[in-house]
Formats: sequence, C-alpha cells, structure tokens
Amino acid sequence: MDIREATADDWPAIYPFWSEIVQARETYVYPLGASSDEARAIWMEQPPGRTVVAVDGRTILGSAKMGPNKPGPGSHIATGSFMVSPAAQGRGVGRALGEHLIAWARAEGYHGIQFNAVVESNVVAVRLWKSLGFAVMTTIPEAFDSAAHGLVGLHIMYQKL
Repeated sequence: MDIREATADDWPAIYPFWSEIVQARETYVYPLGASSDEARAIWMEQPPGRTVVAVDGRTILGSAKMGPNKPGPGSHIATGSFMVSPAAQGRGVGRALGEHLIAWARAEGYHGIQFNAVVESNVVAVRLWKSLGFAVMTTIPEAFDSAAHGLVGLHIMYQKL
C-alpha cells in the first residue's frame, strides 16, 4: 500500500465510498445526500491542507484529509478526517493513514492534532486513535444521531506532538 497526494482524477473513485459511509450515519456529520460536487468541496482540501489516498496499485483503498484545525491563532494544531472503502476495511488502511497524518503534522511543525468529532459508538476508530497516542479530552453527549444506536456522544480527541 502506498499513500500519495490525491488528484482530481481520484475523486470518481473516492466519492462512492465517501457517499456510502456518510449515508450509513455511523461516523460522519457531513450532509446526507451530498452531490459529488458538494462532497468534493468538503473532502478535497486546498493548501495549507491536503488530501491523500491510500492505494494498492491503481485501486484506491481509502482517503484522508488534513490541515490546520482552525485558522490564525489556532493554526498550530492540525486535524484530520479519514475514510476507508468498506471493501478495504480490516487491511490496516486506517492505521496507515493515521500514521501518515501524524508524520506529516510533525514534519510541518504542528504542536498537536485534534479530532473534533469522533463518534463514541465507532469503537474501531476510537480504539485505533487511542493506539496511535490520542486521548479523549471530552465527550459531547448525544451530539450525533447514529442510525444504529440513536443519540450518542462525539469525542474530541487530541495528541500533543
């Protein structure tokens, strides 16, 4: 598996799993039913952010976006979002993308990484981020309406670099 910068030509392969994951209502607060153009505007970061893809040959297994969490005086803290194609889950794609974000944020001089909305019922993601050194700083109760679990909390997670 390789991780490289995403290009405009990658979007047609990203959008189907992006849309499937968002529509499942288990992990992301993105708008339901977003068109390809709307989703591309959300996912394909502009500098100083960036979007990457994890690939196996020509097959896109997953994607991540990263950049400053907030502008101006908050820009020394990075953030990231990750999506792994359901067909590629369980192959270490999420871990590889998470490790890539951490290495990139360190190389870019960020002081830490903050995830603003990790769904508490997404136990696979929570376990992964904890294993990579993130801690749950707080949980906003009932902030996410999960299709399977109803109202659940959103964790704010952080790692100091």
